[in-house]
Amino acid sequence: MSLPFLKMNGLGNDFVIVAADGEPFDPSPRWARAIADRHDGVGCDQLIAISRSGMADAAMRIWNADGGEVEACGNATRCVGWLMMEATGRDQVSIDTAGGLLIASRAPGQSVTIDMGEPRLAAPEIPLAWSMDTVELPLRLDTDLGRPGCVNMGNPHVVFFVDDVETAPVRTAGPGLETHWLFPERANVGFAQIVARDHIRLKVWERGVGQTRACGTGACAALVAAHRRGLAERTATVELDGGPLTIEWREADGHVLMTGPVAVEFLGRLPGECEAFDRTLAVADGRSLC
Repeated sequence: MSLPFLKMNGLGNDFVIVAADGEPFDPSPRWARAIADRHDGVGCDQLIAISRSGMADAAMRIWNADGGEVEACGNATRCVGWLMMEATGRDQVSIDTAGGLLIASRAPGQSVTIDMGEPRLAAPEIPLAWSMDTVELPLRLDTDLGRPGCVNMGNPHVVFFVDDVETAPVRTAGPGLETHWLFPERANVGFAQIVARDHIRLKVWERGVGQTRACGTGACAALVAAHRRGLAERTATVELDGGPLTIEWREADGHVLMTGPVAVEFLGRLPGECEAFDRTLAVADGRSLC
């Protein structure tokens, strides 16, 4: 039986979104990878499932393009929040994620503000392999990029500060840093250039995805890491390849607010896991999945 989906993106960070209110939707890693495949599948950075929640207006689950389930995705949360507000006519909704409870609010234009909550800054919260200062790691990784900062925004981030982000080794250094032994749950890797105290240029190698046009939690992490280092104010425009996000680390309660646009691309239907959606699903090892 096929399943309806909606394709959306936030600054080019794109998602296949399904509603899982009927039959349980729990895709295998192989099925999630097939859906995300940009040649034989629909193509996306993340697969998103929305379902009912006993503690929020809805629950959201997230699978990266590599098929692994992850805790948080800021751009996807904006898209889901916008969908829920459009469906209900409300100006604010709550979303239950594995990374915590998030609040989405309407912003001018087709934009959404997400209250991402407080950043987690202690080494065990990132997590790191052992306790250390996360403002500026007292450890040089296997790069010549200097000492990075670490922040958990519902998922782990390591942020390097570079003089010119256009020459940063995102694709060459990103994969090794993502899986570095210091990060037991792997890490999203940010390369941030401080253009001004209220303007950060950022590129991100995303855990389980690769280089993306935008990363919402990465933008939040970059602002927090930069402010902790004394390089930026508490509010800044974080400019990604896909466009700008406004990030504020609110002093009153320590919450991080992320504001940016969402876009709807198209509707479609996903074949079931045992259908001929991608040949690798049923014939990769010569056996049927059914």
